[in-house]
Amino acid sequence: MRLLLSKRKIFSKIFLLFFLVTLLGWLTGLLFPLLFVTCFILLLWHYKHLLMLDKWLWRDKKLSPPSGDGSWRQIYDGIYYRQRKARKKNKELRALIRRFRDGAEALPDAIVVLNDDWTIVWCNKLAQQLVGLRWPLDEHQRIDNLIRNPEFQAYVQQKQFSQALELMSPVNDELTLEYRVLAYGHNQFLMIVRDITQLKQLEQIRKDFVANVSHELRTPLTVLQGYLEVMEPQQLPQAAIWQKAHTVMLEQTKRMDALVQQLLTLSRIEAATKVQFDEQVDVPAMLAMLEQEAQSLNREKQHQIEFLIEAGLCVNGITEELRSAFSNLITNAIKYTPPGGQIKVSWQRQHQKAVFSVQDNGDGIAPQHVKRLTERFYRVDQARTRATGGTGLGLAIVKHVLQRHNSKLMIFSEPKHGSTFSFSLPLEPVRAAKATKLKIKTQ
Repeated sequence: MRLLLSKRKIFSKIFLLFFLVTLLGWLTGLLFPLLFVTCFILLLWHYKHLLMLDKWLWRDKKLSPPSGDGSWRQIYDGIYYRQRKARKKNKELRALIRRFRDGAEALPDAIVVLNDDWTIVWCNKLAQQLVGLRWPLDEHQRIDNLIRNPEFQAYVQQKQFSQALELMSPVNDELTLEYRVLAYGHNQFLMIVRDITQLKQLEQIRKDFVANVSHELRTPLTVLQGYLEVMEPQQLPQAAIWQKAHTVMLEQTKRMDALVQQLLTLSRIEAATKVQFDEQVDVPAMLAMLEQEAQSLNREKQHQIEFLIEAGLCVNGITEELRSAFSNLITNAIKYTPPGGQIKVSWQRQHQKAVFSVQDNGDGIAPQHVKRLTERFYRVDQARTRATGGTGLGLAIVKHVLQRHNSKLMIFSEPKHGSTFSFSLPLEPVRAAKATKLKIKTQ
C-alpha cells in the first residue's frame, strides 16, 4: 500500500526536533550554536537526497529507486510508482501502434498518414513501392513536395476529396494509381493509394470486346443487307449475279454463325464452375481425328505436317473442351503459316505430365503481341486474320479451357523463326497402357 506524506506529521517532526534542540541549548547555554548546527545538518541531509535523486533520474541506469530516509523514501517511491505506470502505458501504446502498423502493412493499399499541413506522419511499405516515398527519411516532409504532379498538387490544395484522383505512378509509368484522402483523427488526413492497373485493363478489354463484337457482326450484316436491297421481291437477278451473291451471303452467314458459336462456347466455359474431371479422354484417338481434319484444311496450302502421338497417353478432363483447345491450336498453325511450311504436332509424356505442342516455321510473332494473344478479338495483323476467316476468339477459348483444366498456355515465338504453342496436363493415374510412338506424316 502506498503511503502519502502528511503535512501535520512533517510539521510535528520539525517542531519536535527544534524544541529538543532549543531545550538542550537553553540548559547548556549554547542555544544559537546548536540551532545553527541543526539547521546545517538538516540542509546537508536534504542536499544529499537531492543529489541521490538527480543521480537516479539522469545518470543511474537502475530502475529501482535509491534507499532514502524519512519523507524522501516516500518521494522516491512515488516517483518510482509514476515511472512504472508510465512505462506500462508506453508499452501498451507501443503495442497499439505496432498493431496499427501491422494492420496497415497487411492492407492491399498504400497508406500515408498526413498532418493538416500535408507533412508525412507515417507510411507503410506499399506506399514506398507505389508512390516512391522513403521511410523514415521523408518523415515531416510535405507530400505535395514529394509527388511533383500538377494534378495531385491541385487536388491536395483544393481540399475537395469527394472524388478519387487517378494518376500514373511516379515510379512506374505502367501503373495507374487511385488516390483517396479521408479525414483522420484530429487535424490529420489518411491518404489511401490503390493500384487499379488491372481494373483499367479489364475495363478497356470490356470496351474493346463490345466494339469488336459490334464490328465483327456489322460487316457480314452490311453485306447481306446490301445484296437483299438490290434484289427485287418478285424477280431473282441473273444467274451469274445470283451465284456470286449467294456464295458471298453464305460465306458471311457462316462467318456470323462461327462467331456466335465461339462466343457461346467462351461464355459457357467462363460460366462453368470447377469440377472434378472423372471422365477419361482418349487424346490419341481425338488427335487422329483432328489429323484427318487437318488434311482437308491443308489441301490449299500444302504444309508438311508431322504428328507425333504417344499411344495410350490419356488424361482426365472434358472431351469437348479439350477437343476445342487442340483443334484451335492446330487450325491456327495451318491458317497462319505461309504455304509450304512445316508444322509439328506433338503429344508426349514428360515425367508425370502429358505435353501437347504445335510448332511451325511461320513468320513468328513480335514480343509485344505475344502476351496479348489470348485476349478476345486481339489480332496481330487485322487484314491477314480477316483473309483467313479468323474470329479472334480461338486462343481466348484455349486459355479458358486450360484454366478449367489447371493448365496454362505457353507461347514461344520469334519473328521470322516460327512459333510454338504448348501446354501440359496431368496424366491419368489408373491407365498404364504400354506406350508406343506413332509417327504420321501428311503432305
